[in-house]
Amino acid sequence: MKTLKIFLTLFAAAIFSISCSSDNDSDSIKYSEENPLDAYLAATGFSQKASDIKNSSFYEYGFSFKPTVTGKINALIVKIPDVSTSLKVTLWDAAAKTIIKSEIVVVPTANVTVEKTITSIALTKDKEYYLTVNSNDWINRTKTDGTNATYPVTAGNITITGYGFVVTTEGNPIFPTTFPKTYYAGDVSFKFQQTE
Repeated sequence: MKTLKIFLTLFAAAIFSISCSSDNDSDSIKYSEENPLDAYLAATGFSQKASDIKNSSFYEYGFSFKPTVTGKINALIVKIPDVSTSLKVTLWDAAAKTIIKSEIVVVPTANVTVEKTITSIALTKDKEYYLTVNSNDWINRTKTDGTNATYPVTAGNITITGYGFVVTTEGNPIFPTTFPKTYYAGDVSFKFQQTE
């Protein structure tokens, strides 16, 4: 009987140990999502002055960036001063100037931020990407004194390396060719989540 009690005690201890061990193994770190836009606008001073541009020519505009950690984009975020049923947002490989993924975002109300959850896109640490939007509407953001921003800009786990644009046609994404430092036209951004 004493042997049986010892056996049951050891058996219960072994099960508890295995249970705790497997619980700890399955608990992976869950990183918070982050949107780099506000930190970028604050650091550059482009949060100081904004004006709405509506129904202009079509441009492809946005910013280049590098994640400082491996992660993924879970959602796209846009805000423009007009409505749109077909706003095209594109993620580019900056070095190759090739499209990784384009998504259509519906903007039902002017000047209201829209977030679209997407199938996650994996991003490689220290690789440069470009996020652009194809539109004839944007919020033009500058410093009150009109001076240049200094790049790169650290915004959490994202380093923003510049802003750029190119004249295009509706729905036709083209890689930016002009890179001013005195303003940012937007708003386009994303939700980034570290994965390791």
